[in-house]
Amino acid sequence: MSAILHEPRALRVNGKAANLDALHLHAAPQPEPVASPGHAVVRVAAAAVNPSDVKAALGLMPQAVWPRTPGRDFAGTVVSGPSEWVGREVYGSGGDVGITRDGSHARYLVLPEAALRAKPQGISMDEAGAVGVPFVTAYEGFRRSGMPQAGQTVLVLGANGKVGQAAVQLAAQAGARVIAVQRGPGPFAGFASAPVDVVDARHHADVGAQVRELTDGRGAHIVYNTVGSAYFEAANKAMAKGATQIFIATHDRAVPFDIFAFYRGMHTYVGIDSLAMDCVASTAQLDAMREGFERGTLKPFPVARHFALDEALDAYRLVLSGSTDRVVLRP
Repeated sequence: MSAILHEPRALRVNGKAANLDALHLHAAPQPEPVASPGHAVVRVAAAAVNPSDVKAALGLMPQAVWPRTPGRDFAGTVVSGPSEWVGREVYGSGGDVGITRDGSHARYLVLPEAALRAKPQGISMDEAGAVGVPFVTAYEGFRRSGMPQAGQTVLVLGANGKVGQAAVQLAAQAGARVIAVQRGPGPFAGFASAPVDVVDARHHADVGAQVRELTDGRGAHIVYNTVGSAYFEAANKAMAKGATQIFIATHDRAVPFDIFAFYRGMHTYVGIDSLAMDCVASTAQLDAMREGFERGTLKPFPVARHFALDEALDAYRLVLSGSTDRVVLRP
């Protein structure tokens, strides 16, 4: 029995499902892969369960292939491949991993050598396996909009979400003033590397006006809108002259758009799709943040719960329910 329990396995999904109750998610035996030239095999120690992992498993991502192993984020140890990497601890993510290629909800993960990046020292495997998608998404938004600078004001809408929390940390690390808008108390005391102004949207009907008041009428230089349509009007009102607004998600696809205000404000809109960034691009972004994790100006998310592969459906259900807890699988 012990040998069976410790047999390497991988989660497998074979087709779309209408909901989690209909999802057939099973842990199949997984022999240790052989690394082909230019590739490496990682023994996964921890892999986050992201909302996109669950949605992809249900078939909501049109580019997803079947059958496959889900899971975009990972942390583990290289067990075969280029000699200079064998035995080293790595971490990463990818818009292709677990979507168009087998992912990290497994004992072993095969990656291109170019996707290998050293895990930051001083953070655990669980923490390293849970930073990928949120921090990569936040970083890519800032990279494409111009990284925050000291003296700028960065407004993060939906700051209680994981991408929002990552964006707050990155902006604070850069020395910008950060205004975090969310519903409820903020998690930023002792979390971001600088003080953060938190606006509770439950108590401010006009968020845009509140941001204008906090900035003496100037507005924010960068607006990271992690929610989309719900904050679209407020975000536009809060933008300074020449400001940029970043979008990563939305509830409603169609929103009222004032073209006059847009061009008179000299505004820029930037759309981010982390699924378009493969594992090589994503791990390069993480590597750019490694120093921040190591010196403590960026902090990984506390991992609230961890699950074995046999408990994966419970983990998926928890994430799909809208829980803000960061959970990982330990294959």
